[in-house]
Amino acid sequence: MPLLALLLLFTVPWWTLVLAPDWGTAGTIAGTALFALGLVTMPVAMVRGHGRRQRDGAARLGDSLLAVIWVLFSWSILSLVLRVALLGVDDPARSRIVAGATALVAAGLLVHGNRVAMRVPPVKAVDVVIPRLGPGLDGLRVAVLTDTHFGPIDRTKWSEDVVAAVNALEADVVCHAGDLADGAVAKRRKQVDPLGGVQAGLGRFYITGNHEYFGEAQAWLDHMEGLGWDILHNRSTLLERGGDRILFAGIDDPTGTTSGLPGHGPDLAAALADRPDGVPVVLLAHQPKQVRQAREAGVDLQISGHTHGGQIWPFHLLVRFDQPTLSGLTRHGGTQLYNSRGTGFWGPPFRIFAPSEITLLTLRSA
Repeated sequence: MPLLALLLLFTVPWWTLVLAPDWGTAGTIAGTALFALGLVTMPVAMVRGHGRRQRDGAARLGDSLLAVIWVLFSWSILSLVLRVALLGVDDPARSRIVAGATALVAAGLLVHGNRVAMRVPPVKAVDVVIPRLGPGLDGLRVAVLTDTHFGPIDRTKWSEDVVAAVNALEADVVCHAGDLADGAVAKRRKQVDPLGGVQAGLGRFYITGNHEYFGEAQAWLDHMEGLGWDILHNRSTLLERGGDRILFAGIDDPTGTTSGLPGHGPDLAAALADRPDGVPVVLLAHQPKQVRQAREAGVDLQISGHTHGGQIWPFHLLVRFDQPTLSGLTRHGGTQLYNSRGTGFWGPPFRIFAPSEITLLTLRSA
């Protein structure tokens, strides 16, 4: 199946851009050779880059090729609409117009998508009404980072700029909802360490995402704790302001259950074991689908990431098969869920129709 998907990814744009337009023998051979080279290079680079040895140069090459071929594939499929609209134009002129339009759109989207991915994300401000929130906590400001995915591209300066942007918000609480980095602590700590400078009036909380469990989950928990963050590893912390209290809890990503690490995996009962009666609960859970358990437990607000909003359109269609939401604030019974599109990106340094965000949630009493 993976081989069939790989062949389909390359075959559709090859037919659209090379074969159908009939560029002549030399053009067809050159174009075919280019697609054949990509077909061989991309999977090899992905394995070498994201495998056990984590060769960053190979990862950057493989990730970039993945984005290029995905965009070309998607817009080659959509180009069928343009082909129908041009039925009155004789071939090969029609096919050449379609090929040119497809290549132009893909190139424009990739350039713009890279700029969006590499910038410091804009702040997305959202008010969340929590009926049980006491008046002393009305206006509590919660800044959310998630899915930073520090990896093969050195984004140390970006990390420093994100910290400056978060500190400018003067938030009461700052949360990181998982997928901190891809790779070992020794390899990525330079990019992560600026997070030690994040300022928050009442607390800084971090939980694991699924990508921590592809590497060194416990080591990342220990490292973030060393940077001064409160690790919500199936546990909670009670905050108080103006005589009113709120519980911030966190659970592991479900991937932890099969990681082989003792004590890892989501345990909501343990996280809420010390919940006082009547106190509202904010739960950090990396994947939106964990809201099913949160709803059953009477959690007031769940904060998640994981989906990236699809990251590169139209990948969001596949994400929706696995998750109940892509982004934004939604209600699930008595539980509200805020799903961030993420602060960074995984793999390909592109975001197309799915911009990143630093989220500022302002909690309001009824």
